[in-house]
Parts: sequence; structure tokens; C-alpha cells
Amino acid sequence: MYRRSTTAALTRARVFVRPLAARVAVVAARGNPCAATGNLGALRTVPQVCHFSSSCIARYAEEADPLTEPRETMEYDVVIVGGGPAGLAAAIRLKQLAAKEDKDINVIVVEKGGEIGAHTLSGACIETGPLEELFPDWKELGAPLNQPALEDHMKYLTAKHALPLPHPPQMSNAGNYIVSLSNVVKWLGEKAEELGVDIFPGTAASEIIYGEDGTSVCGIVTNDAGVDKDFKPKSTFTPGIELRGKLTLFAEGCHGSLTKGLIRKLKLREDGQFQTYGLGIKEVWEVEPAKHSPGKITHTMGYPLNYKTYGGGFIYHMEDNKVSLGLVVGLDYENPYLSPYQEFQRFKAHPFVSELLKGGRVLSYGGRALVEGGLQSLPKLYFPGGALIGDTAGLMNVPKIKGTHNAMKSGILAADSAYKAIVAEGQGEEGAPAIALTDYETAFRNSSIYKELYEVRNVRPSFHTSLGIWGGIVWSGLDTLFLKGRVPFTFQHKDPDHAMLKPASMFKPIEYPKPDNEITFDILTSVSRTGTGHTENQPVHLRLKDKSVQVNNNLPVYAGPEQRFCPAGVYEYVDDEANPGKKRFQINSQNCIHCKTCDIKDP
Repeated sequence: MYRRSTTAALTRARVFVRPLAARVAVVAARGNPCAATGNLGALRTVPQVCHFSSSCIARYAEEADPLTEPRETMEYDVVIVGGGPAGLAAAIRLKQLAAKEDKDINVIVVEKGGEIGAHTLSGACIETGPLEELFPDWKELGAPLNQPALEDHMKYLTAKHALPLPHPPQMSNAGNYIVSLSNVVKWLGEKAEELGVDIFPGTAASEIIYGEDGTSVCGIVTNDAGVDKDFKPKSTFTPGIELRGKLTLFAEGCHGSLTKGLIRKLKLREDGQFQTYGLGIKEVWEVEPAKHSPGKITHTMGYPLNYKTYGGGFIYHMEDNKVSLGLVVGLDYENPYLSPYQEFQRFKAHPFVSELLKGGRVLSYGGRALVEGGLQSLPKLYFPGGALIGDTAGLMNVPKIKGTHNAMKSGILAADSAYKAIVAEGQGEEGAPAIALTDYETAFRNSSIYKELYEVRNVRPSFHTSLGIWGGIVWSGLDTLFLKGRVPFTFQHKDPDHAMLKPASMFKPIEYPKPDNEITFDILTSVSRTGTGHTENQPVHLRLKDKSVQVNNNLPVYAGPEQRFCPAGVYEYVDDEANPGKKRFQINSQNCIHCKTCDIKDP
């Protein structure tokens, strides 16, 4: 499933197989801003065809020099980077609009996970509004939303007790569903494929194709296949493919690697504007039937975090005796000795939580960075040749702890604007300027997404006062219950998360308890439950700009925070055999679960 043959994909896409000189001459003559780029290359015929997957894209003649192997080019109307809720919602909407008017629009979705849904953490509570826009009969179609939310609880945890708190209205889950988000995304992928969307899993986007003007986006290049850990070609080397589109929608999720560079290059954020993040660590358990309450949702504040650290826990009772629980820690914390992973273990060891888990078993573990900046951190959503959708744009509603509905809605809005521009207005044709989706930004400003984010814009930054969590709780209660954002001011975030970390000399080391291997576990045991796999000789994706910073700055000043903020044990300081008495920084990239925390929190 989701693996279309190259032949089938090339039949629907417009593929150019011309010598380099001819191609450059043709596109230059068109006057298209995407004409001459550094990624143009001569194309060759493909002697052998295989399915798109993480191990095989296309095989070329063995006699070719792999270092000079030209790239195949495929052209689409819309290229979507990321096969999550936002990207799939956009793809589905585009195809639905075309089918309704008996038109044709070519859409491709590239997803780095080995299959659709592979990079989506299970266990979420979602609002169904955008899903109903796409599929009003989603129940009849068999969408995997089986467990409605039935109970809402809010608790304040002390070290030993769980005290009830009034439940904030914006956190009400009436009408929502507790789901395996991975299964929901898989289902959306199936529906997209049924509508004719080309879906290429196991295909990461490695770079953006910019136009000759340097400011318009013309598509992306997929990663080269068959390279070793030093990025040298192996005998199986296959160059990445150029996927060019009239529009490119970026749906990479939180802190996407391409989006990060795109925002910086095109200056999509104003000076002084930045995103803030949290780290969510989660496990799915199978608990004893007597302890299981299908549809029950509990959110917690307080323990194990201190009053200066933003965060909280959640417990969702799913179907089939499964429980999804986790802890979110704001990455603007100050203490370099804090370990979000170890705080999650302490959360599970709390009597309120451990009583639920005793006698059960862990099914899976994962961790992801979450966007928390809200309205104050939103970048410009469109640019010549494309747009940002979903968590790539930063659309999570932090007080709700929800972003799936906003991600899907943004994909729908972008698709509506893209269809109008490409099909109804005929924009993006040869020789025409790059499409600017101004309608998307306008629709967003008038949407339910913007209304949500505006109403709660002051909640997250209210925790930055000297009163810490207490000040945040008081303001959040007042704002969400009565004011609903109707105040003539907007609080600002203090500093980027990496700048919030303070020197270790200002704190005492935190002594975390040893795991009991029943409720709490060591970090490598947890990593083994993520399902993340890395081959021994694959390219190392974690690289340092300056290899001296860790040992010369992070270790002496911040006590080596990398070995604590990473929820997968990727980083450690070990004895340097070449320099007795000194330490060296070691990267265990095979442990990485792709949470993005290191790129956010490293001081």
C-alpha cells in the first residue's frame, strides 16, 4: 500500500527526459522564475523500474558515474512535503474539488516515514470538525475513531496526592474522540490514494528548489539513496528526484528541517519573532480491565515539575484496555540538570498514576517536540510558489493541547486557495510568475484557527512572570473563563528556548531515582519500544556546526545538558582516550527518535 510504481507515477506526472542543454534552453526560454537552478541535470532513461520505498526509488545503468548521475525530474501541479494530517487533508481536498468539477489536478505527497503514519505518535484526543468537512460520512466509511471522550478531569499533583481542580472550558472534550492518531493518518492516506493522489513513503525531501530569482519555490529534491554514513555513494546509489510543482505545500510538522531554512531565507518571521516549544514524552500501555475507563481523560499540573517549569501530564483511556499517557515539558526551562525523560518517569511513579499502571505492560514509547508559541510566533503563511500548513506553521492550541484539527483545517484552506489559483484562474503556467496564495492567508485570518489562537494568545506567556506556574494558573483561569482574549494587549514570549537555559553553577544537580523496571524504565529500554530503526552504515543525520562547542562551552558552563534534554540517550560525554583526564562528546545517532529537541534546546 502507498507504493506506486515509477511507471504509474510518471504516467500521471509530466516528466521531462531531455539532455541538460536542451532542458536549460527550454525552461530559460519560458521566462519561468524556476528555470535555471543548480539542481537541473541531464536525464537518462530508466532501464529498470521498482516501487518507491525507503530502499529503492529507481535503478539506473551500472556503468554510470554515481557522483555525476543526473536527476530525474517529475512535474506536478501541487507537491506536498509531509504525509501527516495537514498534508493529507490538503491532498484530499484538492482531489475532491477537482472531481466535483470533473477537472484534473496532479498532486504528490512525499513522506519520510517508511509508511504513512509511521512518524505519528499514537494516543490523541481530536476534534472531528475538519474531518467532517472532508468526509461527512466518515463513520460509514470506517474511519478509525471508535472511542468518544466521555469524562474530563483536571488534577493538581503534589508529591503524594492528586487534588481536583475546576476543569477549564477550553479543555472540554465533549464530542471529541480518543484515537490512535497513527491509524487515523493511515486511513487518510488510503482515502487520498483512492482519490488519485500519488503517495511516496520512505522518501525524505532533502532540499528546496528555488527559482532563478532566489525567492520563489519551485519544488523539492528527494534524498539520495544508497549512500553510506560518510555520504559517499555505494554500489546501490541512486540520485534523488526533482519534484517540481506550481505550488509546494510544506507540512513537515514541528520544526521541519526544510521549513526552518525556508523561513530564514525568505524572512517569513519578523525581526525578534521566534517559535517556542515543548517536549511531549508519551507511552501507550495495556492496563488491567478493571482499571480501564474507556473515554476517560485526565490532565494534570504540578508534580513532578516545580513552579518555575511549564508543563503537565495527560492520561487518555483508549479502546481495548489501552491507555495513552505522557508528560509535556516546556522547553523554556532554566535548569540544565532537568531531564524531561526522568521527569516523565517520576510522573508515572506518582501514586495517582502508578496505581493505574500496576499489572499492565508498555506497548510503545515516543517523544516529539510541540509548537507552543501560538499567535505571537506565527510566520507569514505563504510565499511565491507555496505555503506553510499544520504544525510547520505552528498552529497548535496550547491550552487545549490539540493541533490535529487546526492542522487539517489549514490544509483544507490552503487547498481551496491552491485549487482556485491553478484550476479556476490558470495561474502557474509556463512563463507566468510564481503563484502567491494571498487568499490562503486571508482565509486563515477569518478562520476558526485564528479565532482559537487569538483567544488563548496570552495563556502560555503568562507563565513567564515571577509568580511562575501560580501566576500562569491565575491568569489562565481569568482569561479562559471570562476574558476570552478580549484585552487590549498581548503578552510576548521572553526569549527563545535555547537562550532560557542558565549556567549549572546556579542549580544543584537533580538526583533521579533508579528505574524499577515495572513502572519506570531506563532510557535505552524505552528507546527499544519506539520502533525506530537505523542501519549501521546509513548517513549520519546528526551533525555539529562546531565540534568544539560541546566540550569547551556546554560541558563546563551547562554541565552537558544534551545528555539530559534528549529523550533517547543520543548524546553523552565519555572519557577521551586520546586525552586522559578529559571528556569527548559522543553522538549515538542510532538511538535518535527524531523529536527535534536537540536542535531547539542546545544552548
